[in-house]
Amino acid sequence: MEVTSQSTLPPGFRFHPTDEELIVYYLRNQTMSKPCPVSIIPEVDIYKFDPWQLPEKTEFGENEWYFFSPRERKYPNGVRPNRAAVSGYWKATGTDKAIHSGSSNVGVKKALVFYKGRPPKGIKTDWIMHEYRLHDSRKASTKRNGSMRLDEWVLCRIYKKRGASKLLNEQEGFMDEVLMEDETKVVVNEAERRTEEEIMMMTSMKLPRTCSLAHLLEMDYMGPVSHIDNFSQFDHLHQPDSESSWFGDLQFNQDEILNHHRQAMFKF
Repeated sequence: MEVTSQSTLPPGFRFHPTDEELIVYYLRNQTMSKPCPVSIIPEVDIYKFDPWQLPEKTEFGENEWYFFSPRERKYPNGVRPNRAAVSGYWKATGTDKAIHSGSSNVGVKKALVFYKGRPPKGIKTDWIMHEYRLHDSRKASTKRNGSMRLDEWVLCRIYKKRGASKLLNEQEGFMDEVLMEDETKVVVNEAERRTEEEIMMMTSMKLPRTCSLAHLLEMDYMGPVSHIDNFSQFDHLHQPDSESSWFGDLQFNQDEILNHHRQAMFKF
């Protein structure tokens, strides 16, 4: 079967298979010598390289890379795989996850983390591997006693975990945008509120066509009592003018004005 290269694939092609698809359509066919018509997953012994060297070994992948890899035994006649690499080792983490297709258990997924140096003093890195193997691969491996090859093939997904500092910076940048947007809304709302208050104040300053003397004296613009000590300014109010004055026929004296004004001041 002719294998197609990446150059023949349409623009925008991305390889994001599920766990089930990796087992059923890729790893199973690989172990049965049925290669994929498109050479998406190369055959690479990943333990002969450090993880940061692996992306250049494949044509596919942006943030994650897939490989078919053999596994060697750590000890002759043993079933434990050798996890040592060039400048470090892969260490299993968590528990194995069973992969199902319908009601059938078709494979196992294991998570591993790469450490620089040698155990037990290795330094943990951000490189992660998901290792997929067939459900019955352990049974087949026991039949090859005397050989250092543990599995013919496993499928490995390699990626580098996003750094905590980078993720924190992105979150802080997002929060800054949110806070800036909120502050803008507050300024706009405050301006709208002040505008409404000013309009209401201007509206309230308009004098009604008819009003009582007490109402006039209680209004803020009348000012303190000292402003009206000179009662001569009210002399014209004793002369009702039916044509031009809207105060009407008012009858009062200076004591009445003073008392009403003081009562209005005490209310505040």
